[in-house]
Amino acid sequence: MNTTKKYAATALAAALGVTVLAGCGGSDDSSTGSGASKGSGSKTVTLVTHDSFNASEEVLKEFTQESGYTVELLKSGDAGAALNQEILTKGSPRGDVFFGVDNTLLSRALDNGLFTPYEAKGLDRVADGTELDEKHRVTPVDTGDICVNYDKKFFADKKLAPPQTFEDLLKPAYKNLLVTENAANSSPGLGFLLGTIATQGEDGYEAYWKKLKANGVKVVDGWEQAYNEEFSGSAGGRKAKADRPLVVSYASSPPVEVLYADPQPEEAPTGVSTGTCFRQTEYAGLLNGAKNEAGGKALLDFLIGKTFQEDVPLNMFVNPVVTDAKLPEIFTEFGESIEKPATVAPDKIAANREQWVQTWHSLVVK
Repeated sequence: MNTTKKYAATALAAALGVTVLAGCGGSDDSSTGSGASKGSGSKTVTLVTHDSFNASEEVLKEFTQESGYTVELLKSGDAGAALNQEILTKGSPRGDVFFGVDNTLLSRALDNGLFTPYEAKGLDRVADGTELDEKHRVTPVDTGDICVNYDKKFFADKKLAPPQTFEDLLKPAYKNLLVTENAANSSPGLGFLLGTIATQGEDGYEAYWKKLKANGVKVVDGWEQAYNEEFSGSAGGRKAKADRPLVVSYASSPPVEVLYADPQPEEAPTGVSTGTCFRQTEYAGLLNGAKNEAGGKALLDFLIGKTFQEDVPLNMFVNPVVTDAKLPEIFTEFGESIEKPATVAPDKIAANREQWVQTWHSLVVK
């Protein structure tokens, strides 16, 4: 549900001792890493993550009260970029726990030996099908559905029905309306690509993307730019005078537009094209070589605890992974529950991801 889901400003108070660091590389900080510099006896645990990670102040304070550890965040860009940085520093990690690798990139992280196995407390409560590693090198944290979102006002004004399926997006009526993220470095972009492979087949997705390109799809680097700068249906997009009424985002994006509107509307200004969805699961893992293993394990336990899991929907706007977590009313009222999302088997993703992305890049970006 990376991140790439940066809907709200980070709510981490300095008074709680929760620090947010930029992790863009090229500085002394990125090479030493907070977790790596504080030593094994540290009461600080460093969570390396993509920019979309967010948690309530009260929840992080509860973790500190329960465990004695203070969380320090090292945010490192989009999900793909964050993972790339960890691969470059593997064995001498910049922190203790990494959050944000999803099922589309998981094999890459595991093949590079980034994580130390740890069976987190509470794994018996996670949803079926979300545990993909028998060695427990990663712990599932959230799920979400990557889907095309549409600007309701645009389509109402044009008296045009919004697209509902991948095939609909190829119709001339939707020419020059869609913006998506780069599949090479964005998890929503990669998820959307995999959705087209799942529905069009390995023999048909190339032809599909050629047609989508001919129909004017726009590709930008990441979710933040696509949703908040290019998409006319978002609050940020309206402010930026964006002109794309279709965007690859999440089934849970509409509640955000309601939650942060002032005054709150009775109906979400955006909708979800429910036939364009791909199921994503995000994971966290104890980094191999972490200086604060004890703190890292405590944090992994906490991430699948009920307190953090019930905090997930309104902070990262994805679904909790544990079955006993309650969803907030605004989430259930204005979000979409996708019954039959597209999926691709993890082993097939692992075997073909790099080639699929290279082929996509040559067809669409170059």
